[in-house]
Amino acid sequence: MLERDQRARATAVAAVLLWASGCATAPSLERASSPAGHRGDGALLPGVLVMAHGGGAEWNAAVGDALAPLRDRIPLALALGMADPRTLQAGLDSLTEQGVGHVAVVRLFVSEAAFLHQTEYILGLRSDPPPWGMIGHRMTAGTELQPVTTGASILLDRNGLAGSDAVGTILRERAAAATSDGREAGLLLVAHGMGAEDANRRLLDAMEHDADALRAAGHAEVRTAALREDWAKARAVAEDEIRAAVKEMAERHGRVVVLPYRLYGFGPYAGVLDGLAYDSAPALLPHRMIAEWVVERTTEQLCFAGLRSPLASCARVAGGRAGTR
Repeated sequence: MLERDQRARATAVAAVLLWASGCATAPSLERASSPAGHRGDGALLPGVLVMAHGGGAEWNAAVGDALAPLRDRIPLALALGMADPRTLQAGLDSLTEQGVGHVAVVRLFVSEAAFLHQTEYILGLRSDPPPWGMIGHRMTAGTELQPVTTGASILLDRNGLAGSDAVGTILRERAAAATSDGREAGLLLVAHGMGAEDANRRLLDAMEHDADALRAAGHAEVRTAALREDWAKARAVAEDEIRAAVKEMAERHGRVVVLPYRLYGFGPYAGVLDGLAYDSAPALLPHRMIAEWVVERTTEQLCFAGLRSPLASCARVAGGRAGTR
């Protein structure tokens, strides 16, 4: 995975240099005096559609609060749900009404693989539907998914949060706060997990990148785990492994801190760890770096399309995988 990321990064940097060399003739979209609507000269604005899983009222509010600082800088819509075609269509319609002609779609999921096939199909980036899909919280045949209709150009970011600099920063701060009393502690990063073995392995590999950074920061022992919450057989195995890890680290270090590798809340981990001694840390939200990650991903997509981002300079673009429609 690291080799792949290095190749992607090198390709991306080269693309940015090529774009920069021709920026005098590239399509130009400047920040308007008001982020909602057309520029003064009638040109269409760039916008961002952020996808997020969605949850209870607190979960949804935490995501909305994280994105709030961006709303006066760029037209922004939030599509909650697991790549729900209805909320995606509503988000695109909202942006179109604001005069947006180029939409950067940023997927605020931990895993890069989360609902990717479904998202690509719904956005018209591939013709084959997934074997199954989700509409709201209902599982359905992929052929029931309805692709969106829009006149805007779609720029899909295929990255997930896992292994990003933003998550690394958040975890280092969470771990430092949890161990500020100077007591030695083992750290356990726990994620939701994926059903497919290869996708779950990629997620764990990305988590190991963050674990390495925590080890380098001097934490005694750092482990990673994925609960694989929605897959009964895999979850049963994962629960046993997670409980065993907490017990072993507690015996070695006397204290264990569980860091939820998820966007918001502690999920079902309290139930999984019932009866064990551990301390819990906050999830990724609330934290300023989530909005910064959205800025980075949005800027990269717009810059690779030859557009100027109202959020940041194209010089900030430093790699990733872009997809356009």
